[in-house]
Amino acid sequence: MEIKLPSYFKYTVILLGLYLLLHFLQTFSPVLIPICFAALFALLLLPMSRWLERRLPRAISIVISLVVVIIVLGLVIWFLSHQVSNFSTELSEINSKISLLVAKFQSFLYERFGIRPTNKNEFLQKALGNVTQTGTAFLGSTISVTTGALTVLSLIPIYIFCMLYYRDHLRKFMFQFITRERREPLMETVDNIQRVVQGYLSGLLIVIFVVSILNSVGLMIMGVEYAIFFGVMAAILTVIPYIGILIGALFPALFVLVNTGSAAQMLIVIGIFAFVQFLEGNFITPYVVGSKVSINPFAAILALILGGEIWGAPGMILSIPIIAILKVIFDAYEPLQPFGYLLNDVSHGSAENKLLQKLRARQKSK
Repeated sequence: MEIKLPSYFKYTVILLGLYLLLHFLQTFSPVLIPICFAALFALLLLPMSRWLERRLPRAISIVISLVVVIIVLGLVIWFLSHQVSNFSTELSEINSKISLLVAKFQSFLYERFGIRPTNKNEFLQKALGNVTQTGTAFLGSTISVTTGALTVLSLIPIYIFCMLYYRDHLRKFMFQFITRERREPLMETVDNIQRVVQGYLSGLLIVIFVVSILNSVGLMIMGVEYAIFFGVMAAILTVIPYIGILIGALFPALFVLVNTGSAAQMLIVIGIFAFVQFLEGNFITPYVVGSKVSINPFAAILALILGGEIWGAPGMILSIPIIAILKVIFDAYEPLQPFGYLLNDVSHGSAENKLLQKLRARQKSK
C-alpha cells in the first residue's frame, strides 16, 4: 500500500535539505572551493589537453596545458599587483587632492547658497574616510589572505591534473549508477553539457579580454594614468550585469576628477564606459556568450549575492559559472526544466535549449 505524504511535509523536508546543503557548503568551503576552481579550469583545459594527447602521452599533455595556464595567469596577476602597488604609493597625494577638492566644493556652497563649511578634517573623516588608512588596511588584508591562500592554491593544479588524467575513470564511475541501456543517452547528455559549459567559460574570457582592450584604449586616449589597470578591473566586473560596469566606471571617474578637478573629463570617462557597456551588452556578449548560455541579469545578481554570502569573494567569482552549469543541467533534465526557464534570459536566443531538445528527441526515438 502506497503512503502519500502531505505537501507541507515534503516542502519542510526540501527546506531542511537546503539548509543542510548551505551548512555543508560553508563548513567544508576550504575543501570545496579549490575543487570547484579546479573543475572549471579542467573544463577549459580539456580541449587543449585532448589536442596535445594526439601527439603526446596524456600526463605530459596535461602538464604542458597547466604550465601554459599558470604562466598566463602569473603574468596577469603580476601586472595587476604591480599596478596596485604603484597606485598605493599615490594614496597620500590623492588624499591631499581630495582635501583640496572638498575645500573648493565647500567654498562654492558658501558663495552660492550661504552654507557655512564644516570642519574639513571632520568632514573627510566622516564622509570620505581616511584614504591612506583604508588603502593600507586593504593591502595588508590582501597580503594576509594571499599568504594564507597559497597552500590552498597549490592544490588546484594537482586537482586539475587528477580530473583530466582520470576523466575516463570518472565516466566509468557514473556507469555504476545506471543500467547498461541508459548509459549511452547519459553520456550524450554529459558531453553536450560539457561542450556548452566550455563554450560559455571560454566566451566569458573572450568578452573580458575584448572589453579590457576597449576600456584601456579609451582611457589611454584621454591620457588617464593606470588606464590598463582600470580597464581590466572594469572588464572583470562586467560579469555582474548592469551593476558591474557602474562600479568599474566609478573608480577611474573619481580618479580623473581628483587629479584634474574637471567634471567634464569625469563625464567623458563615464561616457567611454557607457559606450563600451553598450557594445558589450548588445554586440559582444550576445555574439560570443549569448549563443552558448543566456542567464537573465536578476538571476546573475542573485547568484553573486548568494555566492558572496556562502563563500565570500571566491563564491562571487564562482557563482556565474556555477549558475550557468546549473541552467544547462536543468534544461537537460525534464523535471527541472521550469528552473532552467526561470534562469533564462528571454532577450537572447538560447542555443543550448535547441541542442538539448534535439538530444531528447533523439533519445525518445530510440
